[in-house]
Amino acid sequence: MTEQAPLVGVIMGSTSDADIMKGCMGVLEELGIPHEVRVLSAHRTPELTREYAVTAAERGIEVIIAGAGWAAHLAGFIAGQTLLPVIGIPIDSSPLRGVDALLSTVQMPPGIPVATVSVGSGGAKNAAILATQILALKYPDIADKLKDYRESLTRKTAEKAKAWEA
Repeated sequence: MTEQAPLVGVIMGSTSDADIMKGCMGVLEELGIPHEVRVLSAHRTPELTREYAVTAAERGIEVIIAGAGWAAHLAGFIAGQTLLPVIGIPIDSSPLRGVDALLSTVQMPPGIPVATVSVGSGGAKNAAILATQILALKYPDIADKLKDYRESLTRKTAEKAKAWEA
């Protein structure tokens, strides 16, 4: 993270979600997006989670990313407490391999949306990219970083493909 005030709040429901959420934090760090990380639970620490969501905007947070497994009410709980955009990452930690987390995250009632990415580590990385895209609408320097990142992906993909071509 940078010295700058955080623009993105990254929330995980449990420390057991950290391995998946590292992908999200890694992309934010690579792009230089200032962020903060918290472990908060909709079920085990509901008051702390509510307080975080309610005060996030006044503390300068502009996007919240919430990753959770099992019943995965975290992103929806947060979305119900703030007007900020919330991105949910369903984590595949339950016996249902994330299907329960996906449905709990994506099936929000009308009026309380949660942008939901794919289950697991790919979704965690995409959540960071989606948060960056949202911020890029307001911050030209972030838009430039995102453009460079995408061009880098294109270049790396072409290099890898070339290695396989005969």
